[in-house]
Amino acid sequence: MNVRSTLILPVVLTALCSVVAAQPKEFNYDEAKVPKYSLPDPLLLSSGKRVTDAKTWTDERRPEIFALFETQVYGRSPQARKDMSFQVTSVEPKALDGKAIRKQITVYFSADKSGPQMDILVYLPAQAKRPTATFLGLNFEGNHSIHPDRGIRLSKSWMQPRKGVVDNRATEKSRGSAANRWAVEMILDRGYGLVTAYYGDIDPDFHDEFQNGVHPLFYNEGQNRPEPDEWGSIAAWGWGLSRALDYFETDDDIDHKRVAVMGHSRLGKTALWAGAHDQRFAIVISNDSGCGGAALSRRRFGETVNRINTFFPHWFCDNFVKYNDREDELPVDQHMLVALIAPRPVYIASAQQDRWADPRGEFLAGFHADPVYRLLGTDGIGTRTMPQVDKPVMNTIGYHVRTGKHDVTDFDWKSYLSFADRHFGGD
Repeated sequence: MNVRSTLILPVVLTALCSVVAAQPKEFNYDEAKVPKYSLPDPLLLSSGKRVTDAKTWTDERRPEIFALFETQVYGRSPQARKDMSFQVTSVEPKALDGKAIRKQITVYFSADKSGPQMDILVYLPAQAKRPTATFLGLNFEGNHSIHPDRGIRLSKSWMQPRKGVVDNRATEKSRGSAANRWAVEMILDRGYGLVTAYYGDIDPDFHDEFQNGVHPLFYNEGQNRPEPDEWGSIAAWGWGLSRALDYFETDDDIDHKRVAVMGHSRLGKTALWAGAHDQRFAIVISNDSGCGGAALSRRRFGETVNRINTFFPHWFCDNFVKYNDREDELPVDQHMLVALIAPRPVYIASAQQDRWADPRGEFLAGFHADPVYRLLGTDGIGTRTMPQVDKPVMNTIGYHVRTGKHDVTDFDWKSYLSFADRHFGGD
């Protein structure tokens, strides 16, 4: 599949190559220097047979592609342990001045309640009908960071060190520190629930040879780290999202068949893999996910496979390192990750100034997943043209590139809510 073909890309996107970004100069931000490349065909079986019907995709080609991502990129993940349990620790029916029902739940990943566990924060619109369609996403700074609501328990987990902060434990001062990325009231006003958990509860985001998160719960006798084809941190965070969905299946207030999983940056990579891995997620949303997320690796634009594996060696499985500076040898590329989500709706979002995440490469992943979506009876992405800035495309594959930098904004959330209205039918 030669990608230097008939795509129409608007002149306005040339601005992506001129915006100054605070990233290393040795990385390519020049579209003219993107190497020629050919993408693996998502509709070509390893036998050479072309996929022409939905059954062959579902029974043969999809499992092939999934196995390649599982063993070569993200790593194989285990099922939940049978001794996992849930404990509802608080319910407030009149949170946020009566706007919301707030629930807090602890997921114990094993019978050992002193071991790895995840705190889930649930906001449901007080007046919406039950069960409620819900957005689910992991957060970077603890549940208490998404809103100044003093009823949210402060996280007791390890936090990423912050510049100038010696003691980085959660404090009252950090309450609501990331509220700008979580449009809580907007989501509730539109009739949707919002559920979040701190990603560090599942696996703290630093490399200690996989001793400090959920991985040791699944080691075999004598094992002390994952095998080369077993899960890294991104797969572990995705595994945690599935455990939240397990809880939803026990809660009559949450419509577990209408859950949109959403993530930003490294957690956007996580949301895509979670959606590919667990087909219970009804909508998948990737916000500025870049390399290892929605951006095509073979473009080598902005962040590259070598760079991401060097700086974040714990994110992917060890086999992924084989493809450092050898992207053309990858048996997959990220359009095939998007295709694994088909025919479920997927939304890919970029930011104009976030060249590090390669907005054009993110759009192209959706574009080149389109044939699979069409084979399965959907309208796919519905365009050959990368949309203008701040002009979303909302078909079964949604996409926008918005004004601004690497972040989650109200524009993003308004787009995701409209996308959910389209595919969930609103409340």
